[in-house]
Amino acid sequence: MTTNDNWGWRARIGLFIVGNEVVPEAEWWAMAPSGVSVHAARVTARAPWASWREDRKGVEPAEDLVRGCRQFAAMRLSSVVVGHSSSSFVGGKGWDEAVAANLSGTIGTGVMVTTNGLDTQAALKASGVKRPFLVMPPWFNDDLVAMGLRYYADAGFEPAGHLRYDPGRKWRDLPPADLYGHGMGFEQEVEPLYAQIKAGCPAGADGILIAGTGFRCVSILEALEQDLRRPVLSANQVSLWRCLRAATIHTPVAGYGNLLRL
Repeated sequence: MTTNDNWGWRARIGLFIVGNEVVPEAEWWAMAPSGVSVHAARVTARAPWASWREDRKGVEPAEDLVRGCRQFAAMRLSSVVVGHSSSSFVGGKGWDEAVAANLSGTIGTGVMVTTNGLDTQAALKASGVKRPFLVMPPWFNDDLVAMGLRYYADAGFEPAGHLRYDPGRKWRDLPPADLYGHGMGFEQEVEPLYAQIKAGCPAGADGILIAGTGFRCVSILEALEQDLRRPVLSANQVSLWRCLRAATIHTPVAGYGNLLRL
């Protein structure tokens, strides 16, 4: 008799994440079905993780992405995800496709390369959501929130409203850029997030999208769907879903929203 060793005999997924974040790996491992393994590479570059060339006909990836792709290329992966909502927002229209094309050249054929932006768009469409209520992390500043709203509008969606989560009195006087440095990323609470989303969701929204791969939230997706009676998607959930489907894995995953049961 053997015990589980988390070996990726069905699929192995490479995940680029922010260097000092712990949420993405924790949420992916919580949701991943048996036989699927997750392998993270950390990125310290600022958003976007790949800069547009002057002619905007291609991008130049940060060194962390280049190095990670070389390593991923030897790992027999089924897919690789650039797990950074901010990079998709800052990069803007066409950035996701340009990054996927560029990194695919290093990783090689047979491996799907995607971004969190592409994954959210695919999940919104699969869930029939056209007017999402966008929920942003507290460390997104005003400019980044505006970029996120414009990003989804450019992709053909009509955001019904947005919320930047209020992390509470302890953090309220700090500017968004300072929250992670003071430890807020490791002290995230899901109960007040649930309450704020439930109270703030406008009647005109036909779904909810929680952006930010470092934003702890997958444990409340199911409860929000039951109470709001609308699809609820999150950054890490949608990327896992897209990678599973690309690997033709259709095992229903319970407890993390209807998307993982489609």
